[in-house]
Amino acid sequence: MQEIIDKYLKGDKTIWTVVILLTLASTVIALSASSNMAYRLTEGNATPFWFKHVATLVVGFVVMIYLQHFKFKYFSRISQMGIWVAGILLLMTLLFGRNINSAQRWIMGFQPSDLAKIVLILYLARLLVIKHDKLHDFKEGVLPLMIPIAGICVLILPADFSTAFMLGLASFILLFVGGVQIKHLLAVVGGAIVLFMFLLMVNHFTGILPRATTWETRLVSFFGGEAEEEDEKTKIDNYQAMQAVTAVVNGGLIGKGPGRGNVKNDTYSAQSDFVFATIIEEFGSLIGAFILLILYLTFFFRSIRVALKAQSSFGAYVAFGLSFLLVLQAMINMGVGVNLLPVTGQPLPLISMGGTSILFTCVSIGILLNVSKSVESNEKQIA
Repeated sequence: MQEIIDKYLKGDKTIWTVVILLTLASTVIALSASSNMAYRLTEGNATPFWFKHVATLVVGFVVMIYLQHFKFKYFSRISQMGIWVAGILLLMTLLFGRNINSAQRWIMGFQPSDLAKIVLILYLARLLVIKHDKLHDFKEGVLPLMIPIAGICVLILPADFSTAFMLGLASFILLFVGGVQIKHLLAVVGGAIVLFMFLLMVNHFTGILPRATTWETRLVSFFGGEAEEEDEKTKIDNYQAMQAVTAVVNGGLIGKGPGRGNVKNDTYSAQSDFVFATIIEEFGSLIGAFILLILYLTFFFRSIRVALKAQSSFGAYVAFGLSFLLVLQAMINMGVGVNLLPVTGQPLPLISMGGTSILFTCVSIGILLNVSKSVESNEKQIA
């Protein structure tokens, strides 16, 4: 057994342990949390969804193993073309994508934003290395970093505000870690806020951004106000948020037991956006939520260790950027699940049901493990 582990599971074994535990937990939680979807689509039979979910996890596992053996230097080169591919796909999605809940996020069977998140982090890591000696100069060093961030986030924004915001935040944190001066970052953030408020004002009078109304009503509803007009999606989201609170209360400290939750039966997205509430109701705040939180934090802290010990600056930036983005997404999903944040639609990494989101999460982890493998190899050589 140890020989198999050493042969196929390269890199940080703690990260691998966390990934395996999350994956195993997902197979249990997905079957239980998909009850509402099963009753809506297959007359109560959740088995097909569960098998598809498990198959996706298996494929993702294979992807992680394969990416460990990929030559790491190629990730930097791939990002050069990947950033253009991601941008074109996002533009095509806006123009011709599949419309779901008044948002065009899908094209050719997947969400290009999932690809764009990974590619942008890789590309920024590459630019941080190239522009390292010019980061003190806004025009020569900082502006070339801001252009791809702005381009990708602006293309994601019309259909998916939460992903654009999350990716923008993760990118700025990576730039700060990479050495960009905070005064330059704050100036850009201030300008972005002013521009965003201007767009909301223009939309209020012209309606050129249909999703902006949804953002506004979600925020107003979250902070206890009454929106003038709510679309059907916002009403569903508000109802689900109320159901999530009920699930948290019902779960208490130790939960009602696997499969015994009731709120999931009336929650449209219990298997994805609100899976954390389902976990708390069935496994409790102490057992389910706390352990899950510890697993994600362990993943992040071990990733920071990988970044600190990486042999190249590019590897360090990639390890930090990808791990921070994944854990940030997890924290946002948890915040929504306990009604601490407005509804965003962000899945819980490796736990929530979702085909392409799981696969691209596994791609991120595979790249991280690739960096970790080089660290491990270097430590063995030193020893």
